[in-house]
Amino acid sequence: MDKYQELARIANNMRISIINMLKEAKSGHPGGSLSACEIVAALYFKVMNIDPNKPDWPERDRFVLSKGHAAPVLYAALAEKGYFAKEELMKLRKIDSMLQGHPDMKDTPGVDMTTGSLGQGLAAANGMALAGKISNKDYRVYALIGDGECQEGIIWEAAMFAAHHKLDNITVFLDHNGLQIDGANEEVMDIEPIDEKFKSFGWHVIKIDGHSFGEIFKAIDEAKNTKGRPTIIIAKTVKGKGVSFMENQVGWHGKAPSEEEAKKALMELGGGTND
Repeated sequence: MDKYQELARIANNMRISIINMLKEAKSGHPGGSLSACEIVAALYFKVMNIDPNKPDWPERDRFVLSKGHAAPVLYAALAEKGYFAKEELMKLRKIDSMLQGHPDMKDTPGVDMTTGSLGQGLAAANGMALAGKISNKDYRVYALIGDGECQEGIIWEAAMFAAHHKLDNITVFLDHNGLQIDGANEEVMDIEPIDEKFKSFGWHVIKIDGHSFGEIFKAIDEAKNTKGRPTIIIAKTVKGKGVSFMENQVGWHGKAPSEEEAKKALMELGGGTND
């Protein structure tokens, strides 16, 4: 039996939840949510020291979804983990719902930072990591950024800051699916060589297949053992992963599936419910 079978099941459940909640909301961002399911599942179900019954526990590890528009992947993980009932997912983007289009730390249990303005999440994650250093806390901070997001200047200010302060308690995942709202990265504004850029800013850089649990865990262990500098894990992913007609299609960056499209996607994922 594949030792990651249970995690694969969780990631698949998260994809089912993403499709269901976006279908219900009739808006949202499927592509970059589906591409990050393995990364987020690994963090929430194997790596991070967290407790759904104590979402504000001071000693917990932190997660910051810097690419806040991919909120559905975070909400799916939080519901799967037990921070709130799965029924809440069907209220995505509704007025008075605790699950808005971007994460809100004030209203949503388990959300460590309000995000949405691209690049600011990484800066906030740095602040958490520095606070941990100053307070002699053992918690670690994980952040997920997007590749289009790396076109933001604040990403590079934050990269400089983390290296300067030797924040070896922060690990950043780059969800490198190659597509952003206006097209391919290299067509909009090429970010390559992204690995060499982070190295030049003083970061430890690891490159992996972002859908391989084995590679994800190996990279996280390497990051934990890297002292004196921050680590970025550049994860090659597939936008829209798991749904054939969404995979590598830029049009699914920010478009919700219709009833018929959702039905087709759920058939591919092996379920029409969140169970």
